[in-house]
Amino acid sequence: MNHPPKHPNTETINIRQLAEKLVLKARHTNTVIALAESCTGGMIAAALTDIPGSSAVLDRGFVTYSNDAKMDVLGVSAACLDTHGAVSQNTALEMVAGTLAAAPNATLALSVTGIAGPDGGTAQKPVGLVHFACQSRAKAPLHAVHIFQGSRHEVRENSLKTALKMLFNELN
Repeated sequence: MNHPPKHPNTETINIRQLAEKLVLKARHTNTVIALAESCTGGMIAAALTDIPGSSAVLDRGFVTYSNDAKMDVLGVSAACLDTHGAVSQNTALEMVAGTLAAAPNATLALSVTGIAGPDGGTAQKPVGLVHFACQSRAKAPLHAVHIFQGSRHEVRENSLKTALKMLFNELN
């Protein structure tokens, strides 16, 4: 029995294209990237390492899913986590600063922390809330916040796309 040809998932193509453009631009600008991922669980690093030549631009990635990992690996303060929670602007900013501190060869870092769902949301912090921080050593950190709709997979995939775009836009 003949089956119709399988068409590639357009979301996958979009992510691959974003990652390819980012790797190419990072290589062109001699940028070295480090990552701190919570709700994406390594998806950003995986998207970049799918691209040939990414070893020239990706230094390291930290998956700091738990609060302990955020504190132990990235130096996020217990006071920040107690006061603002793991999913907050303050935590994202401390995560990106800690990433740059832990990755001395990196010139650009990004952190992401959020609630992918389907559980864990509150009225103040709904499922789909994701905070991003991006910082070049030469600049002040940038922060972005989004509330993504959809399934856990969709929240994580939209977080991945947003992270890749944010990194790309920060490259000189």
